Amino acid sequence: MIRRLPASNGVRYDGADAASLERLTGAAHVELCSSVSSVLDVAHELAAAGAPGGLLVLADEQTAGRGRAGRTWHSAAGSGVWVAALIRPATSPEGGAFAIRAGLAMVAAVAEAAPEAAPRLKWPNDLMVHGRKAGGVLCEARWLGSRLGWIAVGVGVNVRGPVAMEVRETAIALDDVAGAATRIGVLTALAPRLLALAGGARTLDDAERAAFRRLQWVAPGGAEPGWGVDGEGALLARSPDGSLDRRVVPV
Repeated sequence: MIRRLPASNGVRYDGADAASLERLTGAAHVELCSSVSSVLDVAHELAAAGAPGGLLVLADEQTAGRGRAGRTWHSAAGSGVWVAALIRPATSPEGGAFAIRAGLAMVAAVAEAAPEAAPRLKWPNDLMVHGRKAGGVLCEARWLGSRLGWIAVGVGVNVRGPVAMEVRETAIALDDVAGAATRIGVLTALAPRLLALAGGARTLDDAERAAFRRLQWVAPGGAEPGWGVDGEGALLARSPDGSLDRRVVPV
């Protein structure tokens, strides 16, 4: 059983209650939690119980937040935006197209809320700020037989530092470079973009692929020209001989 404190228990998020956050984000419902194992777990539980798309699960703290490939995500109380959006897409996306869209949504939201951060996207969906990781996306789909039931989109963004000592060399918080950044500001820029993912097409269009190219982060020494994604979100890398190497699994 997932342990959490529901919004009806008077939980507030930087002074805002669930009703205020619904108005600010446009969400159909905000499940506001003080502390939870993972916002993704709560989103799946609510979806399985019949919750509609357009719902947000927001927590002040995660005790077992997770990232891609089973990695732990540090989610201390008051330090970041830990949110999951419940999406019931109109069409089933192909390959990794949905994950790329979610990553682009996160980067665009941070660029709006904290422009000094100059955020970039490391394929497939890591938020990079000044060469260090400031956030990420984890998309988890659930199928009902052959039909897509829902996608829970979990986003974590480090807003307030300091980050955990064990990841300090590779991680960063937005307020390290954008002192005016706030959790409410990031959330209100992010939520409408996440909820809009429900209407996306099956594959990425030319504009979305161009947006990835424009916002992508390339490791020092990497050559940006020749890198991009295809319609299914796979990474295309230009080999020395000029051919394209298609990658679907991060290395």
